[in-house]
Amino acid sequence: ILGGEALDINVVKELKERTEAKIFNIYGPTETTVWSTYGEVRETEDIHIGKPIANTQIYILDKHLNPTPIGVTGELCIAGDGVCAGYHNRPELTAEKFIDNPYVEGKLYKTGDLAYWREDGNIGFVGRNDFQVKVRGQRIELGEIENAIGETDGVVQCAVVVRKDEERQYIC
Repeated sequence: ILGGEALDINVVKELKERTEAKIFNIYGPTETTVWSTYGEVRETEDIHIGKPIANTQIYILDKHLNPTPIGVTGELCIAGDGVCAGYHNRPELTAEKFIDNPYVEGKLYKTGDLAYWREDGNIGFVGRNDFQVKVRGQRIELGEIENAIGETDGVVQCAVVVRKDEERQYIC
C-alpha cells in the first residue's frame, strides 16, 4: 500500500520487477482521515487513485460546484464520515474549505486537488489548483515563502519553485 505522495511510475516499475505482490495506491488528505480512495495499480503505465472507500463520497466539481463529466478535470471534493470539522483556530480557512454539501446533508471538503473520473470508475489525479506542493510528505505553500522573502530589504521580486534530482526535491 503506497500513499502520502503522488505515486511515481518508476516506483511501480521497480516494485513490479522485485515482487509479485499486489500494489495499491491510496489517496486522502489529513482533513479526511488520510485515506479516502484506494485502487490497485495493475499496469505500470496506469496509475490512478482508485475509488472511494466505504462511507466516503467523492465529487469532482467545476468552479460552480457542478459535477464534471467523465474525463473532464475538476476539483476533487470529499464528503462522508471521515471529513473533519475544520481547522483549529482558523475559522476563515475552515469556511473556505469546508462548505455545505450541495448534494446531501453534511460538509464537503474542497481539497484543492485536480482530478477526473475515468470511464472505469477510477479517479485520475492531475495535480493542484494552487501553488501548494508536497516535499517529503510536508505540505508547503510556495506563496508564503515568496511573501517572506519579498519582505527582505532590497528584494524587489522573487519566485519560489520546487526542483527534483535523482535523489530528492529542493525548494529553490
